[in-house]
Amino acid sequence: VDGAVGDVLDKLDSLGMADDTLVIFASDNGPVWYAEDVEKYGHRSVGPLRGMKADVWEGGNRMPFIARWPGHIKAGTVSDETICFTDMMATFAEVAGAKLGQAGEDSFSIAPALMGKQQGRPLRDATVLQAGNGMFAIRRGRWKLILGTNSGGFSPKVKPGPNTPKGQLYDLSADQGERKNLYDEEPKTVAELTAILEGIRKSSRTARRNP
Repeated sequence: VDGAVGDVLDKLDSLGMADDTLVIFASDNGPVWYAEDVEKYGHRSVGPLRGMKADVWEGGNRMPFIARWPGHIKAGTVSDETICFTDMMATFAEVAGAKLGQAGEDSFSIAPALMGKQQGRPLRDATVLQAGNGMFAIRRGRWKLILGTNSGGFSPKVKPGPNTPKGQLYDLSADQGERKNLYDEEPKTVAELTAILEGIRKSSRTARRNP
């Protein structure tokens, strides 16, 4: 991967296009990496995160995102914005000066975050996630609500016990690995996030409408 990325960057340099090109390194999902792979290779691909590709857990959807655009993005800066890959559509449109019309219904431009412009509020109020089996989750600030008892993806299923909560709620600011389920302890947060998710599902749009 390092070599391939280097080849692309070297080519942009040789063509004199490096300063006028926004380069983004990212992935579309987490890895497929089972317990036997960890044991065989001694490497945990998702680090402290839980889950893998197709899962609604963080290991299935949290991905690397590195951007380079000389003269626009200051080198070495870090943003703590929560973004989604669907945001690339609105971002590229803004960078290129194009109009989306009513397209990109779930796409928010992250150009302000890339260029270090303070917004005073998150670019996204909430981010909706969906597992391979269609199960929904919603992330808002530090909270993440999952409407189900498993991952919804490739991770082995866990059989719910008699006292297992019917959903999952995690405080990602303190529990990035999603190990402490607070679903029964935070009913107000569960109700609030459930209502927001249902509203989004009914509206079929999260981004502001374009002129």
